[in-house]
Amino acid sequence: MFKQLNYYWRLVGTGLSFFMFGACGVLVWGLGFPLFEKFLGVGGDKKRRSRLLMSRIFRSYMAFMRLIGILNYRVSGRDRLLAPGRLVVANHPCLLDIVFLISQIPNATCIVKPALIRNPFMRIPIQAMGYIYAEDPEVLVEHCEAELREGGNLIIFPEGTRTTPGKAIKFQRGAAAIALQAQAPILPVILDCSPTTLTKREKWYQIPEKKFTLTMDVRDHMRLTPVPDNTSRSLASRRLTRQLEAYFVERLAENGKS
Repeated sequence: MFKQLNYYWRLVGTGLSFFMFGACGVLVWGLGFPLFEKFLGVGGDKKRRSRLLMSRIFRSYMAFMRLIGILNYRVSGRDRLLAPGRLVVANHPCLLDIVFLISQIPNATCIVKPALIRNPFMRIPIQAMGYIYAEDPEVLVEHCEAELREGGNLIIFPEGTRTTPGKAIKFQRGAAAIALQAQAPILPVILDCSPTTLTKREKWYQIPEKKFTLTMDVRDHMRLTPVPDNTSRSLASRRLTRQLEAYFVERLAENGKS
């Protein structure tokens, strides 16, 4: 009886959390943000303060979900996320990954779809936080390089989409191209969701039988294999992508055994 009541409580809590996320998106960012935007300053100060605000809102959101009993979360190595100009590379097991990461990084930026900048509710906050968008891949990489050089911490999911449980991860070359272009330190973050939920193939109401736990393990900066000067950009990106992919496959296998 208790297990059944707990399940339905978590189902209601999950629905409430999703509703709050959507409602806050409209009220805070779409309606409220344009009103207090002028108090955040200008230029780089405005960008950093906007990102810090986003980080604190997401941290409060994660704390709310933990308080009502639908999840737990643990973070190790968070201090490494506070260093500036890091390319934060993470696997992507759960829909909440980006929320979880931004909640722990005061100066986080990410790549957003260009269509979002045309959304009247999201355009102003996206521009204020300096989130990165571009139709052209070369221009996108240049924007990412500039952001990293300015000290922002860029979050990248090299898989491009959420991991399908039971399938091997497969990285795309975007993260490697940015790392090579910017020569920025790569900070690997191993994310885990146990039991699995909110995957690519699951609806929000398909909750697990018990409360799930999100873990974030921030590892040491990766030591990359030097690329010879005569190596083409395309070949260097492919090699680095395979190196990143192998690193994550190995670390995730270690986590599975522990």
